[in-house]
Amino acid sequence: MRRGGDGGRGGKKGGGGPGLLAQLRNPPGGRNARIMLLALAVDRTGSGLWAASSVLYLTFVTQLSAQQIGVLLGTAGVAGIAGSPLAGRLAGRFAVRPLLIGCHLLRLVTLGLVLVCADFGALLPVIAVTYVGDRAAKTLEMLFATRTAGERRAAYQALSRSAANAGYGVGAGIAAIGLAVGTTDAYRALILGNALSFVVAAVLVWRTDESRERTVEVARSAAPAPAPAADGGSAASADDGREAPARRTGPWRDRGYLGFVLLDVPMNLDDSILAVGLPLWLVERTSAPHALVPAFLVINTVLVVVLQLSVSKRAEGPRRATRAVLLYGVLTFVCCGCLAAAALVDTWAAAALLLAAALLVTLAELMRSVSSWELAVLLAPEDARAAYLGAAGMSQSVQKSAGPPLLTGAVMAAGPVGWLVLGTAVAGLSVVQQRSCARRLGVDEPRTGSALPVGR
Repeated sequence: MRRGGDGGRGGKKGGGGPGLLAQLRNPPGGRNARIMLLALAVDRTGSGLWAASSVLYLTFVTQLSAQQIGVLLGTAGVAGIAGSPLAGRLAGRFAVRPLLIGCHLLRLVTLGLVLVCADFGALLPVIAVTYVGDRAAKTLEMLFATRTAGERRAAYQALSRSAANAGYGVGAGIAAIGLAVGTTDAYRALILGNALSFVVAAVLVWRTDESRERTVEVARSAAPAPAPAADGGSAASADDGREAPARRTGPWRDRGYLGFVLLDVPMNLDDSILAVGLPLWLVERTSAPHALVPAFLVINTVLVVVLQLSVSKRAEGPRRATRAVLLYGVLTFVCCGCLAAAALVDTWAAAALLLAAALLVTLAELMRSVSSWELAVLLAPEDARAAYLGAAGMSQSVQKSAGPPLLTGAVMAAGPVGWLVLGTAVAGLSVVQQRSCARRLGVDEPRTGSALPVGR
């Protein structure tokens, strides 16, 4: 663990003058990072193809009902929760590069099976495994970045977000052409395009190298280091004749870290607010024109690509990352207030409030995307980071499964009051998360010790 005061130096290093294109050409981590960013953009281009075409493919090509599609994608989302901890556990024992290649190839196989499976029973396990591979790949990408970019991981994360959103936008644009054609062959071509993206991404990852000393994190040491006591001394010394206990037993028994992961679930609700809450609220409870719905995605994509680098400068290091959590809560609260008010005003005022909500939820996403990852890394002990990041990756997976039902079944059903309650809850939980992380990292104290206890 680094001291709380180190964040300032990291921010200066990661935030220097070069713009987006210059940093993409020379990212933190050098050649490996540059190749991985390209692989990420290719992968997300395929994801854009899948996101835009999967529901229509399942409807018109495989002839599934709306209820079957809902169960299929919902079950796959739940299955995907297992991908992050599984990837973290494997990355603690094996090199990240071959594991990530394996995830790409696994999804290549499952998407090939999607093209030949014609009934619900066959598609259910195939798409579930696809989602497991997808979540595992995202965790491995995060771990690769942590090892490659080092102290400048927040700057790398900003670049990866920009590359991913650009790729996603390209994929959605290509998908629009196929959807305009609307034939069975066009839908299948889009699925094949996603499969092809996994092949290209796997080849690109294969071209990276992984230094041997950073390849495997040894989870079980022959002589584990004693745990540091709260006063900075050793938990057990050789003089007292007792055997020093193992410093930690992994994330699943680290209640402090699990608390962070649990609180991080509502800190990811911006994703469901943008994808589900905004469009459905516009259609069902406001008089705003439906043509605004595509504008929400445009606002989100453009702002993430343009602003992610500058936002990342404000979330590097423990002190800035914890403050960004508070800002996330404020932005989400104001966003929810705009959504509540949009149902009570006329057409053009509602349109303005909804566009403001899209802007605010995007700014919240920018804060969360860097601070959540930075805190997940800072709170994890270095010699067990893979397992800890695997546990942290579950937050997004759980939110993707629980967020949409929460919004549609509780928040939106309660009307404008539901949005106000949600915004207040997220803002309150952000305060709890900020204080918990600041206390664990020691950034609220004027002077921190040389080592921080991480397993308490």
